[in-house]
Amino acid sequence: MEKIRLAQMGGGIGAFIGDAHRRGARISNRYELVAGVFDVNFERAKEFAQKEGIDSNRTYADIDEFIKGELQLSESERIEAVSIVTPNFLHYEMAKKCLENGFHVICEKPMTMTVEEAETLQKIVDETGLTFALLHTYTGYPLVRQMREMIRGGEIGEIQRVDAQYYQGWINPIVHNGEVEKVWRLNSNVTGVSSCMGDIGVHAFNLIEYTTGLETTKVLSDLNKIGNSVELDLDGTVLLRFNAETKGVIRSSQVATGEENNLTIAIYGSKLGLKWSQEDPNYLFVLSDNKPVERLKPGNPYLKELGIISHTMPPGHPEGIYEAIANIYTGAAKSIKGEEYFDGEFPTVLDGVRGMKFIHNVVESNAKGNVWISL
Repeated sequence: MEKIRLAQMGGGIGAFIGDAHRRGARISNRYELVAGVFDVNFERAKEFAQKEGIDSNRTYADIDEFIKGELQLSESERIEAVSIVTPNFLHYEMAKKCLENGFHVICEKPMTMTVEEAETLQKIVDETGLTFALLHTYTGYPLVRQMREMIRGGEIGEIQRVDAQYYQGWINPIVHNGEVEKVWRLNSNVTGVSSCMGDIGVHAFNLIEYTTGLETTKVLSDLNKIGNSVELDLDGTVLLRFNAETKGVIRSSQVATGEENNLTIAIYGSKLGLKWSQEDPNYLFVLSDNKPVERLKPGNPYLKELGIISHTMPPGHPEGIYEAIANIYTGAAKSIKGEEYFDGEFPTVLDGVRGMKFIHNVVESNAKGNVWISL
């Protein structure tokens, strides 16, 4: 198989997300990392490239040098797709320039800093026909995809209640030890208008819309900054309305003391309920009024086809977050190569637009005194 020539923006020495993307791309076995702008410090970028075995001539100082250098190469040599894993404020400029110069894009979330930037990227993707994949990682888990297929197949009946929670605690000691200035995620110039909802609440939002197929029409939020040292929200609750009958809630916190990465989602229908947890991702619980709780596991033939193809090991062999990322990279690769793929194999630019609208409207709702805001 001819692998897709991949570049990476950011993700150099010590970058957790960059490393996770590279591992996911390797596991998918559809890409070869051959170029990039790996660090704002060019010497560190070259050091990283040497460790990774990447040609120093294809290690660039910035995005403009990258585009200039790659476009001088023949189509059979130049980069085909770019993975963007920088801090948030750089996503838009890099994605826009890559798309405008013919490169497919795989971008870490959030897609941009503003709704207007997100809509601009959507327009460019529509005009160019290029693939844009957004790394909402949790959509890559086999049993999340199983949830999606069961719900969309009508197996749980009419959706009556939607409940998602994403609790972390890692910012708690940073706030109370006076180390806020050391963390770029707490700087609005770098991360955007929100910390908690922009970083993790939006994952819960995306997971709800991904699994249920519902579109949120209105949000009402109550956010908490926790003390005076941080300008952005670190905790909050968001009420959701999908239509007149169907409602839901997102509870999210980065100062939930002792929590690690506690993302859970529960969808309750008129026939069945479904529950899944990211910290125990190899079980999907099916709840019924008249039967014992059923526990589904990945890799088994009783799953829907999208769930089956998303697990590469035999039953009983657990997979985790790197494999989830790999599933998204694989879906993007199919699109890049013009192959058939399932609806839902990777989040798109539309998910990015929805996410930015969620973040900004949640912040607006809180600022206006906890009122309903239409998406």
